Amino acid sequence: MRSSSYLLQTLGLLLLCCTVAANKEPLENAKYKDPKEPLGVRIKNLMSHMTLEEKIGQMVQLERANATTEVMKKYLIGSVFSGGGSVPTPYASPEAWVNMVNEIQKKALSTRLGIPIIYGIDAVHGHNTVYNATIFPHNIGLGVTRDPGLVKRIGEATALEVRATGIQYVFAPCIAVCRDPRWGRCYESYSEDHKIVQQMTEIIPGLQGDLPTGQKGVPFVAGKTKVAACAKHFVGDGGTLRGMNANNTVINTNGLLGIHMPAYYDAVKKGVATVMVSYSSINGLKMHANKKLITGFLKNKLKFRGIVISDYLGVDQINTPLGANYSHSVYAAITAGLDMFMDSSNLTKLIDELTSLVKRKLIPMSRIDDAVKRILRVKFTMGLFENPIADHSLANQLGSKEHRELAREAVRKSLVLLKNGENADKPLLPLPKKANKILVAGTHADNLGYQCGGWTITWQGLNGNNLTIGTTILAAVKNTVDPKTQVIYNQNPDTNFVKSGDFDYAIVVIGEKPYAEGSGDSTNLTISEPGPSTIENVCASVKCVVVVVSGRPVVMQPYISNIDALVAAWLPGTEGQGVADVLFGDYGFTGKLARTWFKTVDQLPMNVGDPHYDPLYPFGFGLITNPN
Repeated sequence: MRSSSYLLQTLGLLLLCCTVAANKEPLENAKYKDPKEPLGVRIKNLMSHMTLEEKIGQMVQLERANATTEVMKKYLIGSVFSGGGSVPTPYASPEAWVNMVNEIQKKALSTRLGIPIIYGIDAVHGHNTVYNATIFPHNIGLGVTRDPGLVKRIGEATALEVRATGIQYVFAPCIAVCRDPRWGRCYESYSEDHKIVQQMTEIIPGLQGDLPTGQKGVPFVAGKTKVAACAKHFVGDGGTLRGMNANNTVINTNGLLGIHMPAYYDAVKKGVATVMVSYSSINGLKMHANKKLITGFLKNKLKFRGIVISDYLGVDQINTPLGANYSHSVYAAITAGLDMFMDSSNLTKLIDELTSLVKRKLIPMSRIDDAVKRILRVKFTMGLFENPIADHSLANQLGSKEHRELAREAVRKSLVLLKNGENADKPLLPLPKKANKILVAGTHADNLGYQCGGWTITWQGLNGNNLTIGTTILAAVKNTVDPKTQVIYNQNPDTNFVKSGDFDYAIVVIGEKPYAEGSGDSTNLTISEPGPSTIENVCASVKCVVVVVSGRPVVMQPYISNIDALVAAWLPGTEGQGVADVLFGDYGFTGKLARTWFKTVDQLPMNVGDPHYDPLYPFGFGLITNPN
């Protein structure tokens, strides 16, 4: 009896493995290889050739450092990515990137079915991991512009720079609606208002290309100069308790659908290829295990047909500590509707667990097939099977003059003038270019790393000027003033220096140091020292404009009365010249706050429309100046 049941079990396993590779058609003539065949036919044909092992391999995305020849071939991996700061070599050229991506691609192409990988990277304000790329303002600044056309052009430029390095997929845009600036990712959010975030989803057709007429809601990537985009983080990431990263969003259905979900309607309608799930929870349930929202809402109600991808080690984090009760985490995520795992703390365990869950019929084969169909749909749609290998033809796009000019335009439009000499006889801005002597002060005046913020070259961002190519605000000031105007730079001058300097006026540039994700969570939202003392020392003795370089509104109320003019510059990126363009009146200030600027942190969370709304500067505020 025991032997016969064992025999039946073995036969059952063999049948399961064989059902997936039942197609006896010779692979060299397989329909999936023919670009003339319709998309549905190609997907169905390829899946008929695939074993369970090959299907599961497609569902795994590995960090590039782990994508060895042995691993790629043994596990038949479907996707590879660069984590924050993960580069072939420091200061790597576009050619070095292309060669690295192609080397990994060739490993995938040499497997039995030759399914190409899709390579992903965080390009959240330009191609921000790559040396010499154009770094655009972070989303918090772009929301200020309220200019979807501008954001679309930034998407187009970013796609070209990403393709210049051989990469075909970006983990952007972040369409979070940040409701509390204490959150360390608030700068990745366009606005506290979902309507502005919805407008800014226009970056998706910029990255991917415009959907062909008549198509709606189908993943679409228009060829070799475009990239697959990723709407993230689904859903409610910007609504967590006290703005704590990856924490719990306590919200009713109306709040969820009215604030955090609307931008996903737009993203899906515009053909976004992938959606990334949030680390956070909704009312105590981890989003990575939320079947009602991932399958019930995103896939079934919104009819999203692209790839649902986890965040980095997101499945490992369903239970605590990391990787605990792993079998349950894998089961919960796949059952919820996840299609692709972004890395694993134990790759062998992930693949073994997933295989075992399918073989024990705890996860139906139909759920695996749904995931693989979605992954293949994106790969076929974007032409990866026809053009898997990148070339060097786009290398000149990286950090090109045109793209830097576009970033400079974005900087100009993202600045918000909050104060301009109300207590004086006349406004301080625009500043005169002709002056005897001017003072530039502050930690952020001559610091490209601070100016760019987190997610620049490395995950957390860097300090200093040798991280990449760009123009600091100090350099921009020197480029702009009259040749006879003397520019004196002193990072943190004392009162005597300022008083004895005989300066016509001063520009003080202060703010936050770079951070990303949870490292940026803050309970006090103060500007970094010696910022406050620099304001005090300079502005007490000379007319001053204070430029705040930060990823969110910060505490400014104590300093306002001593300041003649105040500018919110957010995190402008590499093109600091855009700041000087507006300070000196070559262009006017046009930006309007896309976030409420609070008086004290005790007021938080406080968003436009709240009953007790008493901000320092309200949502939509911004003084206008005319160009000279």
